Amino acid sequence: MIEIGLSDLDDIALGATFLGTGGGGDPYIATLMTRRAITENGPVQMLMPEELDDDALVIACGNLGAPTVAIEKIMGADQPAAAVLALEKHLGRQADALIAFEAGGSNSMMPIYIAAMLGRPIVDADGMGRAFPELQMVTFSVYGASSAPFALASEHGDTTILEIDDDARAEYIARGIAIRMGARSAMASYPMDGKTVQRVAVPFTTTLCQAIGANLRESRAGNQDPFDELIDMLAMTHYGHAKVLISGTVTDLMRDTEGGYAVGKVIISNPEEPSLEIQFQNEFLRARQGGELRAIVPDLVCILDSEMAQPITTERLRYGQRVTVMAVSAPPIMRTDKALAVFGPKAFGLLDDFVPVEDLD
Repeated sequence: MIEIGLSDLDDIALGATFLGTGGGGDPYIATLMTRRAITENGPVQMLMPEELDDDALVIACGNLGAPTVAIEKIMGADQPAAAVLALEKHLGRQADALIAFEAGGSNSMMPIYIAAMLGRPIVDADGMGRAFPELQMVTFSVYGASSAPFALASEHGDTTILEIDDDARAEYIARGIAIRMGARSAMASYPMDGKTVQRVAVPFTTTLCQAIGANLRESRAGNQDPFDELIDMLAMTHYGHAKVLISGTVTDLMRDTEGGYAVGKVIISNPEEPSLEIQFQNEFLRARQGGELRAIVPDLVCILDSEMAQPITTERLRYGQRVTVMAVSAPPIMRTDKALAVFGPKAFGLLDDFVPVEDLD
């Protein structure tokens, strides 16, 4: 068990923005909330997956909704914990630990915030190893855990419990409720025992977020190439492979909020090579250049500011930004046939087959 304190938060948030592949929500506000919660309540304990008792109750928690909304509407201070408390009341048992749905963006910070507010530990793992836009797009669901029962909470104090035995249908119904909660709600779901978490979660993603954030920070401070440094660091992890796809300027951007998602595409241009087109649904899903596939979900497509190597979320993209695009291979647990059926290209309506990024030129 290790502690997460104030000095850890900025690195975790920076790394989580990178792993968020454009989605998960900008962690800035969530980090401020977490900083205050830790200041008032003390550090958060973090367990490795193997430290969980087999019969421990672990609850996944975070936000559900369009990340663009979070820029204009700050989440209520009690809202995230309210979903966890509602689910605990329904289950008749307090959670032994909390776990993140996704390693990316604000949803990586929310379990730390809730843990500080409620005095619970968190698990160094999540269900995506990145960010995805839908409730069922987690390794929890892929490998047999159920989202039910789960709780949603609004900033007005409204809570609801849903018992739905199909995770894809649960996403459809929960999304409709979240829209009516202002397109963003807090959620607690996937109650699991410790043995199940060890089997179905993507491990060590909070410490990975912290390592990525520290790597970016230290390389900038040392005047080293942050992209080369990050590629070398990721090669030592279970993500394994990373590369730069293009450095250029945002020359076109089409973005809208539809059905509770931020959807659209962005074009990055460089006069020395064909433009790169990236399609997104909350997260960056596919990169094509000159008609050729360069990277595709579940592998990660990440856009960073070229000067500061600051990862950029979909809602922060702007015309004229100078950016560098990186592609990163997903961990093996996310590349199985079972996983690809849930969050591979076809799950997003993309016609391309999945090809590992290390096999693409």
